[in-house]
Amino acid sequence: MPHARGSRPWARVLAPLVLIVLAGAGCGDGTEDGPDAEQMPRLGACRLLTPEDVARSSNASDMVECTEEHTAETYAVGSLPDRLDEVTRDSRELGVFAYKTCASEFMEFLGADESLVMRTVLSWAWFRPSEESWAAGARWYRCDVVGGGEQSGSYVALPETAKEVLLGRPDDRWLVCVAGESVNASPKIPCAAKHDWRAVTTIKVGEDEDPYPGDRLVEVRTRDFCSDSVGAWLNYPASYDFGYTWFHEAEWAAGNRRSVCWAKTES
Repeated sequence: MPHARGSRPWARVLAPLVLIVLAGAGCGDGTEDGPDAEQMPRLGACRLLTPEDVARSSNASDMVECTEEHTAETYAVGSLPDRLDEVTRDSRELGVFAYKTCASEFMEFLGADESLVMRTVLSWAWFRPSEESWAAGARWYRCDVVGGGEQSGSYVALPETAKEVLLGRPDDRWLVCVAGESVNASPKIPCAAKHDWRAVTTIKVGEDEDPYPGDRLVEVRTRDFCSDSVGAWLNYPASYDFGYTWFHEAEWAAGNRRSVCWAKTES
């Protein structure tokens, strides 16, 4: 196991880790929308979505009552700004707009800050009109909170509403952990389950106006900062294991300036 020397006594670090993609869902083939697809989606609607649904760029799944079992809730909808009227349906400009819009609304809806939303099993997906509806002039977006992330094989059920579910001291069922030798090798699970690793902090590796400093520098900053951050979270033990997750230039361009720090814990 590699070792890293921080400002604390020996800390053992497992790295490099998998690079989690922040840029929401909506990269796959679209499903056909219903007959009213040119109209605005319904805010607050609940659905029983699967990871396969979220992998598609549009969605026409049936809505369910939010008092029934559901894995997704629509927390933001709106018309695209005029400057995006003429962009293509799969343009980078549209993706950046959706990322910034859905990510900002996601934090506000859950009652969390930027650090906490990076340490939750909850994530968000965004959808746009189908190719047919786009060609007919539909220009809207839909942001859904879903009960899982990119590596989830299935989603957990959400409460009747996920609004402010992370406000205050969140329940462990909404926080992200890993059971396994490293955070790289195993899927993310709720911390309410038996686990070996917990995402405990995030650290900033750059300012908003900074250009991307390169993969190596981001990784080194992340490793060094996480060594100190996890040590402080564990109350400075004589030795400890920590892991870290850092992100690439695409996520930097979309606005992310944080890396995630993991502590080896006994659950």
